[in-house]
Amino acid sequence: MGATMARMSPPKFLPERDMPDLSGKVTFVTGGNTGIGYETVKQLLLKNAKVYLAARSPEKAAAAIQRLEKETKKTAIFVQLDLADLPSVRKAAETFLAQESKLDILFNNGGVMISPSDMLTAQNHDLQFGTNVIGHFFLTELLIPALTKSYEETKVPARIINTSSVGHQFAPGNGIDFISLKGGPERDAWLKKAGSFMGPWRLYGESKIGNIYISNYFAKKYSDVLVSCAVHPGGIKTELQRHSAGWMQVLTNALLYPAPMGAYTQLWGATIATPAQITGQYLVPWGKIGKADKRTSNTKVEDAVIAYLQEQVKDF
Repeated sequence: MGATMARMSPPKFLPERDMPDLSGKVTFVTGGNTGIGYETVKQLLLKNAKVYLAARSPEKAAAAIQRLEKETKKTAIFVQLDLADLPSVRKAAETFLAQESKLDILFNNGGVMISPSDMLTAQNHDLQFGTNVIGHFFLTELLIPALTKSYEETKVPARIINTSSVGHQFAPGNGIDFISLKGGPERDAWLKKAGSFMGPWRLYGESKIGNIYISNYFAKKYSDVLVSCAVHPGGIKTELQRHSAGWMQVLTNALLYPAPMGAYTQLWGATIATPAQITGQYLVPWGKIGKADKRTSNTKVEDAVIAYLQEQVKDF
């Protein structure tokens, strides 16, 4: 049904038609081997960008790169990255910085969705928040020198595109319950109260509202050299739904849009929209400025989240 709706009411922005040539641009896409990330990499390659495809599995990345070569006649460059393990994040950034001095566009695209609540990162963080937020925050901080260098060389702001979701509205309370973010008895009690069905959704909401907080933070802190925005890609059929209940997968698969459309809004923000138009904003399908949950404008919560993130990554 999603595919049918897309044909009946096609987006005004189409990457193949509307994106400019990106020759000379250096880009980095997390989770680039599958789903929205894969489609993003594909369109970037078609427009002649140099693309670093970051993924956890070398085998899956190699298969994706081989497929991309057949589809685009271009080659993406693999960077091994496990967002759920902070030493891996540092190693990925160092690998990139050893090869490139500048980075024009960073797509913080990778992530997990409603994973089982007992799944934690290598550093004992909730898997969703650790992967979607902490890992991307740390990676972005490590890549700031390259993003800054892009501006110095081109006098055009570098761009950070942070994949969020309308699911940020599932976040509890004021947006973040910090006791839920790290393994231990307090988190276990929180999960029991949240329930086996809503618990994973609350955690997912925290991770996606966290993506908006870090997006706003980078937009403000580095406003002289880059733009940063958060994106809701739309209801898209990808591997993210693999942890959903069977009945939910059947229902949502009938309604979700095809994977290529999930890349449209972040590609619009990365290549077509003006810096002033999108920085600090929340983008929605298919290439428009939307309005996030009012809790995302709470600067006290944002400050607390950033302080928490800085504490979690300081020793890595």
